[in-house]
Amino acid sequence: MSADRSQPRASRSAHWIGRNIGLLLVFAILASSVALYCAIYFAEQKTLPGNFELTSTVNNTMPLAMSALGQAIVILTRGIDLSVGGIMDFTNALAAVHMKADPVSMIVWTVLVLGAGALGGLLNGLLVGYGRLQPILVTLATLSIFQGVALRVLPEPGGAIPPGYTAALVNTDQPYALLYVLGAALLWTALRRTRIGVALYAIGNDEQSARAHGVDVVRTKVIAYTLSGMLAAAGGLCLAANATAGDATSGSGFTLTSIVAVVLGGVSLFGGRGNMIGALAGAFVTTMIVNILFFAHIDPLYQSFYEGLFLIVAVVLGAALGGLLKRGRA
Repeated sequence: MSADRSQPRASRSAHWIGRNIGLLLVFAILASSVALYCAIYFAEQKTLPGNFELTSTVNNTMPLAMSALGQAIVILTRGIDLSVGGIMDFTNALAAVHMKADPVSMIVWTVLVLGAGALGGLLNGLLVGYGRLQPILVTLATLSIFQGVALRVLPEPGGAIPPGYTAALVNTDQPYALLYVLGAALLWTALRRTRIGVALYAIGNDEQSARAHGVDVVRTKVIAYTLSGMLAAAGGLCLAANATAGDATSGSGFTLTSIVAVVLGGVSLFGGRGNMIGALAGAFVTTMIVNILFFAHIDPLYQSFYEGLFLIVAVVLGAALGGLLKRGRA
């Protein structure tokens, strides 16, 4: 009798591990990268990383974490958002030019900047959903548009972000920004159980089947791209707060790195599988890779090479482990 009970439990455990292999893998990679970073830092500085290093790492991750969340939501629907970097360029420039030191200005411009990002995402969603255009073509085009508008708003690096805003968003003394990461994870957990959350996964798994079961595919896609735009704008605000100024080109690199973070986090590029918490962990892994390369004295010119190599290894390892688990269950 006990053997009969243990078999279903083992089967359920194997099934849970198989479904969450990407999430488990990214946390294992994150733990390994933190350990490697501490070892390299200790060898270099003869001491372990402290509060300053933790705070810097968290603050530097925030723009990527926000943009990766939005990217993941779109990828769940089997789409992609290449305009993320352009929206971050535009929104961080907008904040740096217009935001003033008084609380009313900071609140108003935060809402306006997030609204601008949401409108940019809405444009993508309408073109993809109602226009039935390919996401990669739509978002590549809007990327150029947003980058052009960003340069119009701020032709060269400058402007200023109020110190109070920087302290509230990416405090330089303590890693309080982790609270925003926790808040984002809790919001996703709540959203995942809503009708929209279920629809995101349904569309990614099988769009025709989702439509046949009453899912409003077009509306869901529009919402997904709108959320991606708003989260990219949040990333732009974090970017500006970190730098205490604006730069209409500083967000461009986040288009690729947001996809890297999402894939590292176990979100499938084929849609319908993955978790936003994994995308957040993937963002931290990406930042840790940069830290490791810096303290290992790797030439910055080769940084992209090593990041790409690491991504390939992680993806292959995840696929191999997933295959082994499937064969084991069979």
